[in-house]
Amino acid sequence: MSTAAPAPLGPPVKAIPVKAVPVRAATRPAAGPRSKAPTLRYERTFKAQGARYLAGVDEVGRGALAGPVSVGIAVVDLLTQKSLPGVRDSKLLSPPERERLAPLVRNWSVASAVGHASAAEIDALGIIAALRLAGTRAWLEILTAGVSPDVVLLDGSHNWLSPAGQLSLFEEPVTENGCEAPVHTKVKADMQCQSVAAASVIAKVERDQQMRGLHTEFPGFGWDVNKGYATAIHRDALRLAGPTPYHRVSWNLLGGDL
Repeated sequence: MSTAAPAPLGPPVKAIPVKAVPVRAATRPAAGPRSKAPTLRYERTFKAQGARYLAGVDEVGRGALAGPVSVGIAVVDLLTQKSLPGVRDSKLLSPPERERLAPLVRNWSVASAVGHASAAEIDALGIIAALRLAGTRAWLEILTAGVSPDVVLLDGSHNWLSPAGQLSLFEEPVTENGCEAPVHTKVKADMQCQSVAAASVIAKVERDQQMRGLHTEFPGFGWDVNKGYATAIHRDALRLAGPTPYHRVSWNLLGGDL
């Protein structure tokens, strides 16, 4: 028994040639504002106010779970200073780059210093007062070196460096002089202003050295790598062993999971 062939569905479809499109090699995205090296252009605007010595100020370690908070100061001469090649915000530099630049920043600056406030001081005073304490220690070191800055440029939007107008219940009166120079704040000054970027470099290098030293005492927390910040290894060690004397125990270290 024979079967009929199926009826054609329609006229044959004519193939349409497709033009080959060359594949471009992957390219890096265009450099954004973060890639621009900071300069002294903004700092030099203070010359119009009669300033000569400007202190760039930045902090590191504010958000860590352990270790000190550290404040760096790098003073520049607005009349004679030239830019130092390679200096950027410390977060944009590799550890070897920061280590290489730190002594260069020290030599380039009219004066430089790093002050620290310990985890115990952070617990006792609160982070803002501890920042002020660390900054005051660095400031007094600058004054001891015989340099008195005319103006301060501070990264961020809040002036935590000037002496507090009213002490909190947990603060003791400060008998030493604090920063009496006018303080100007600038958001992302560490990205744009070389004096502040320089301060961030020396503060980061000095604090990292301290954290590597503390790592030898408590190696299970990985401070040689995470520098006291909340990595998975650090949090796991906290769950297992609990806080050390170098942890900021007034903080909610594990979000209630400790």
